[in-house]
Amino acid sequence: MTLTFAVPARTDAQRAKRQTRRPAIRRTLTGWAFAGPATIIVVGLSLFPAIWAFFISRTKWNGIAEPQDIGWRNYERLAQDPDLAAAAQHTLVLTVLFVPASILLGLLIAIALNQRIRLIGFYRTCIFVPYVASAAATGILAGYVFNPQFGAANEALRRLGLPTQQFLENPRQALLVVCLIALWGEVGFTTVVYLAALQDVPRELVEAATMDGAGRWRIFRSVTLPQLRPVTLFTTVWQSITALQLFDLIYTTTRGGPMNSTQTIVYYIYELAFQTRRLGYGAAVAYLLFAVTLLLTALVIWRSRRSGEEAF
Repeated sequence: MTLTFAVPARTDAQRAKRQTRRPAIRRTLTGWAFAGPATIIVVGLSLFPAIWAFFISRTKWNGIAEPQDIGWRNYERLAQDPDLAAAAQHTLVLTVLFVPASILLGLLIAIALNQRIRLIGFYRTCIFVPYVASAAATGILAGYVFNPQFGAANEALRRLGLPTQQFLENPRQALLVVCLIALWGEVGFTTVVYLAALQDVPRELVEAATMDGAGRWRIFRSVTLPQLRPVTLFTTVWQSITALQLFDLIYTTTRGGPMNSTQTIVYYIYELAFQTRRLGYGAAVAYLLFAVTLLLTALVIWRSRRSGEEAF
C-alpha cells in the first residue's frame, strides 16, 4: 500500500505577501545601517558611564590610588551631610523661582510674538538667540553686567538715582541674580515652544467662541489655555530638569559663592569629585540627584496621564 501526501501549492496571496515583506526588511536594515553606529555611540556614552559611576559610588577613591570597596557607606552619609542639605536648599529655591517664571514669561512673550506686526521675524530671532548661545559665554557676559564696580546694571541704577547693589557678591542677592541670568538664557526655549503651540490652536474653536460673543480674555482662558496644557506640562518637566542640573552658569559667575550661597547640587558634585577628589561620595550624590529627578519626572507624567493630558 502506497501513501501519498499532497503538498499544498503556494497561493498567490502568500507570494505577494513575501514579495511585499522583502522591501520592508530591506528598508529596516538600511535605516539601522545609518542609525546603528550613532545609536551605539550614544548608548555607550550614556549607559557605560552611568553603570561605572554606580560602582564608583560604592568605593572610597581619589582617582589615583586603588579604590576601596566600602559598600553603601557613601549613601548612608548623604542624610548627615550639612553641605549637601544646603546645596539641596539652594537648588530647590532656584527651581521654585526659575520654573514658574520661565513658563509665564515664555507664554507672555509667545502671545506677543504671535501677533501680526512688522519685523516679527527679527523679534523672534532676538528672543531665541540667548538660548542657543553658550551658557559659559552668557555667564561671563553677566559677570561684567552685574559687576558692583563698573557693571552696566549699577550704571543704570546710578542714572535712575537708585542705590547701587552688590549683586553676585552679596549672599542675599546672588542666587536671585543667577536666576535672572538663567531666565535670560532659557526663556527663548519656552517662548518658541509656546509660539508653536499657539499656532496649532484650532481656528474653528476660536471662531466659534467669537461668534458666541466671547471676548479676548474669555477666549484665552476657556479655549487657548486648555489647548496649551500638554505644552505646559512638557515645559515644566524640561525646565525643572534644567534648574536641577544647572552648573555651567554657576561655574562662570559665582563658583558657588559668595559664602556658598549659590552652591547647587551639581556644583557640589563637581567640588567633591574634581576639587576634593572624593569621587566615590561625589558619585553617590550624583545618583541621588538622578533618583530625585527621575522620581519627579515620573510623578508629573503619571499625574498628567491620569488627568488625560499626555505630553510625552
